[in-house]
Amino acid sequence: MQLILDEDQQMIAQTALDFVDEHSPVARFRELRDSGAELGYSADLYREMAGLGWTGIPFDEKVGGAGMGFAELVLIVEALGRKLAPEPFLGGVTMGGSALALGGNEALVSAWLPKVVDGSKVVAFAHQEKNSRYDAYAIATRAEATEGGYRLTGEKVQVLDAVGADAVIVPARVAGESGDRDGITLFLVESGASGLSVTRQTRVDHRNAAIVSLDGVEVTGASVLGIEGQGADLIDAVLDRAICVLTAEMLGGMSEAFDLTVEYLKTREQFGVKIGSFQGLQHRAAEVFCEIELARSCVMAAARALDAGAPDATKLVSLAKAKCSDAYLLAANEGVQIFAGVGMTDEYDIGFYLKRARAAELTFGDSAFHRNRWAELGAY
Repeated sequence: MQLILDEDQQMIAQTALDFVDEHSPVARFRELRDSGAELGYSADLYREMAGLGWTGIPFDEKVGGAGMGFAELVLIVEALGRKLAPEPFLGGVTMGGSALALGGNEALVSAWLPKVVDGSKVVAFAHQEKNSRYDAYAIATRAEATEGGYRLTGEKVQVLDAVGADAVIVPARVAGESGDRDGITLFLVESGASGLSVTRQTRVDHRNAAIVSLDGVEVTGASVLGIEGQGADLIDAVLDRAICVLTAEMLGGMSEAFDLTVEYLKTREQFGVKIGSFQGLQHRAAEVFCEIELARSCVMAAARALDAGAPDATKLVSLAKAKCSDAYLLAANEGVQIFAGVGMTDEYDIGFYLKRARAAELTFGDSAFHRNRWAELGAY
């Protein structure tokens, strides 16, 4: 497996970095947070990113996509992660878009996926429920068959990019009990549906996430994605893609946190010398650098395995998530400690990266969960 960028990929990565540097500095994230922006991101800037083709990278050209892959999408998301750009590439493009693309419902694909690609619509993916921890099959939401379709009742939590979304894809149980792999079906529910409510959640990283409540929401049979009762396979596929994209964002965040820290080491003086001249701090910086480079290789391997449909893709995705969870925390923790007291203040950006590292670590499973998953997939 080749773990270097080809010429086209280098151009994509540099273009994304240049765009994010110019249009989405960390100051913009701070402004969105301070203003209490309901979406938590800029809809206008998101459409501008879509106009550059970024939102269509992993999708087929038949629906307006670029027909590329996750090896290219992760380059975009890594650049976004560097500046904490909160646009809905994880919940909307990767999760909602992938569920539509893989769901096999041609009518829903035609109606929704081109609009996801051009940035005019956001479709969220609501897989997580209270107390489910990291069990994607711990679904208590029920789908009761009716004369014209189904009636959905239940509650989802931490639904990424659900605030302001135009539709939410909801896994619900048509049979079995919470924790069973069988008996799950995925439904697309349009915003404004009777009985559907979306309540914004406050997160330490200030990202767009919500509680989605379904109180007898009526949907038709045409809203089903995948095969009735066998939605677990679709959930698995969507989550593998989402985890891979999240690790790319984490890679960008840890890289920027490291750069901020190195810059501080080069400029902060103590006892009449730059603190970067202290050997102890040099060793700590060297360790963070090595961990970031290892994390980069893991992310690249996971993305390429997904694109190739490799049999060990899921295992490599867990490897990347475990590595990035540990490395991002290390880079952010070391950054705050080396900045010392000012690193704990809101005035300095380094604290934002620690908050994002903590939130990202717990999203889709922490490092311990993924190390165990990696071992189980390897039959250890």
